[in-house]
Amino acid sequence: MSQQILITHNLARLSAILRPMWVAGAALLLSLMLSSGAYANDKTAMPTLSVSVLQFGTAHWELDHILHRGLDWKNGYRLDLTLVANLPASRLAVTSGSVNGAVADLLWAQARFEDGMPYLYVPFSSQIGDIVVADDSDIGSVADLAGKRIGVAGGPDSKGWILLQKVAEQQGIDLADSAEVQFAAPPLLSQALRRGQVDVIITYWHFAARLKGEGGWRSAFRMSDLLAAIKLDRNLPVLGYVFPADWAKDHRALIDRFATSLQRAKSELSDSDMFWQRLRPLMGSPDDGVFQELRKGFVAGIPLPLTDQRIADLHWLLTHTGADSDKLMPAALFYRSQP
Repeated sequence: MSQQILITHNLARLSAILRPMWVAGAALLLSLMLSSGAYANDKTAMPTLSVSVLQFGTAHWELDHILHRGLDWKNGYRLDLTLVANLPASRLAVTSGSVNGAVADLLWAQARFEDGMPYLYVPFSSQIGDIVVADDSDIGSVADLAGKRIGVAGGPDSKGWILLQKVAEQQGIDLADSAEVQFAAPPLLSQALRRGQVDVIITYWHFAARLKGEGGWRSAFRMSDLLAAIKLDRNLPVLGYVFPADWAKDHRALIDRFATSLQRAKSELSDSDMFWQRLRPLMGSPDDGVFQELRKGFVAGIPLPLTDQRIADLHWLLTHTGADSDKLMPAALFYRSQP
């Protein structure tokens, strides 16, 4: 009997000793739960920026990186991606107002402006395209294209094709007359080049990267050389994120936060192979050669901040690709990074 009393007494003492610890632990747990809830509420309360993007497009790489690294909420907003299968669907999403923004090229933004629907243009990439030939090709300059079979992606209004013709004209060459030109979709042009049905293709940079990554193909010369030849800046953002101008004016702080996270994402993707390995599935899980070319091409296309001169050069491009010179997008519609 006395033993039972002793056990009961000891348990009571132990309970008295542990009770403050249980209370403190419970209080700490409650505090953590409350702070976690408050943090979640803060993130939920952040403004949301919705962007439509091609599921396997190059812009998805940096936008996915922003989400992975939390660069959106670190800059005070929440990025919401709508993945689509093609460009028309992406553009419809932004024109219909179902998302705030999308990726488009400079010509699309200019056409909307001429139609009375202006968009703010936030630079994404300066990759105009590439000019690809076989490794053993004798083509190494614009002059070498005379008399050759040329495949062009994007049709007669392709920026790369127009640039090429402008430079050729300076050298007294009319490529439309002196070369055999055919227009087709990029995948078909890649196949035509492989089969020897064309001598050279002017294609989108990521299709060129996949060809060069396979081995046996190279750039005949760089698009940036064409820009320099006609006295334009080599680094012109011909692709951008577009947002309806009125909406962007009312949400300027949100656009600034998005632009800051973009800048950080581009910087990290420029500096680290580790981040790219995580993105590899979004790139189609390419083999090493193609993977490295895609990464190199993306980084090479990271645009520099816009200046008055770069905007003037973009206006030149627009004028020479069919835009009405009296209705060019004003400088205010080209987003400039905050100082």
